[in-house]
Amino acid sequence: MMIQQQTDYLIAHIVDKMTQYLMADFNLDAISALDVIYNSKVYDLVQDKENELYIQSPSYTYELLKKEYLTATYL
Repeated sequence: MMIQQQTDYLIAHIVDKMTQYLMADFNLDAISALDVIYNSKVYDLVQDKENELYIQSPSYTYELLKKEYLTATYL
């Protein structure tokens, strides 16, 4: 069983890597990339401890986010 600090670290690491990937793939600045992440369904799923998406690799999680980003409308 993971302690809260470990879970928080994994989530922060995923957010950090997804931010880098968005910036590289879509030429977004950091603020815009974080806005995409924090307003996504994927981020909600990563935060949900029950489904354990936070233990997946950042690149796997990013592929889910990228699919959501490309098919959704962001303001």
